[in-house]
Amino acid sequence: MVNEFKAFIARGNVMDLAVGVIIGGAFGGIVKSLVDDIIMPIVGAIFGGFDFSNYFIPLSSAVNAPTLAAARQQGAVFAYGNFLTVLINFLILAWIIFLMVKGVNTLRKQVERKAKEDPKEAPPPPADVQLLTEIRDLLAKRPVA
Repeated sequence: MVNEFKAFIARGNVMDLAVGVIIGGAFGGIVKSLVDDIIMPIVGAIFGGFDFSNYFIPLSSAVNAPTLAAARQQGAVFAYGNFLTVLINFLILAWIIFLMVKGVNTLRKQVERKAKEDPKEAPPPPADVQLLTEIRDLLAKRPVA
């Protein structure tokens, strides 16, 4: 069983998956920072500084706090603003990933098209192979006795 496990781990697709998960986590941090630190402040400035994260409906009469964090400590709340913020962040993230995948696909198509247009010429065979090919062709033309 240990040998089978070693063989499983050593397979390329398992390692590729591990690398993908690690890179995906790092990329997630970059995109989260892009959304939280760059895009959302611009959206907030355009729409007058809206901050949906503190929008909530108290589900208990004991809740009278102005912020969501404080209201959650006082009792049950319906935090629709936080959901809207997460939804907007997801849509922005999905759009960014869509644009990146589209860009990579476009780049890949251009590379494939260029490879088809400019096929590399095969290098000439070595001199000894050329000589043997000429001898073979001459022997093939010679009449059979």
